[in-house]
Amino acid sequence: MAAHVSRSPVGCCIFFFMLLVLSACAVKAPPPLPPVKGEIPRVRYTIQAGAFSAVDNAIRLARSLEKQGLSAYYYRDASGVFKVRFGDFASRSEALARARSLMNAGIIQEYYIVSPEEYPAAATPFDAAALRADLVQTAERFIGLPYQWGGTSPDEGFDCSGLVMAVYQLNGFNLPRSSRDQFASGRPVDRTAMQKGDLVFFSSIKGKDVSHVGMYTGDDAFIHASGQGKIIRKDSLAAPYFATRFTGARTYLR
Repeated sequence: MAAHVSRSPVGCCIFFFMLLVLSACAVKAPPPLPPVKGEIPRVRYTIQAGAFSAVDNAIRLARSLEKQGLSAYYYRDASGVFKVRFGDFASRSEALARARSLMNAGIIQEYYIVSPEEYPAAATPFDAAALRADLVQTAERFIGLPYQWGGTSPDEGFDCSGLVMAVYQLNGFNLPRSSRDQFASGRPVDRTAMQKGDLVFFSSIKGKDVSHVGMYTGDDAFIHASGQGKIIRKDSLAAPYFATRFTGARTYLR
């Protein structure tokens, strides 16, 4: 006949408590890494609307969304269609609620919620070289488009910075909006060490605040929104106009 072993509830509780303590000690979580200057927050949930063959329609939609207090930008996707993205929402439900309210108001006709994991920045494993190539490829799709950004002021450098902001957001990074904030938030990088996707800054008056920004594409070239009434284009850093106004470069990737 098997012996009967009595186990009191108190004894069982003490036993399991000791197991929990030992487990916690064995799997102690490492402390969080300190923030690194130049790292920028990731894009969360974004709303995408429109699919236009004409860029003017995308511009009008972006401007109407700006009037609603939403940060909006238009872009040309790989198929050549113009679309608009806007907002940065903490949750999918929050993005859905805003999209539905805009539909009910007749501001947008259709929409798609872009999730954080859909961006190149969320790729696993993280490949900085591939991401830099994606940034340049995205910027190249803007070449030839008109220099217009809804609801912003060229006096604050918002138009040229709106281009690089859109390129970074399309790849999953929330770059600051103004060229001055972009310059301040990035990590300085020497001109001889610049890589694709880094930003290059210029000042119209030597020694003054930055007033213009573009994206470095390699081979001493960069893409930028060059000025009112012009189109987005690629230029050389060696050109006298830019060489004499170059202020510095900033990187946002490790």
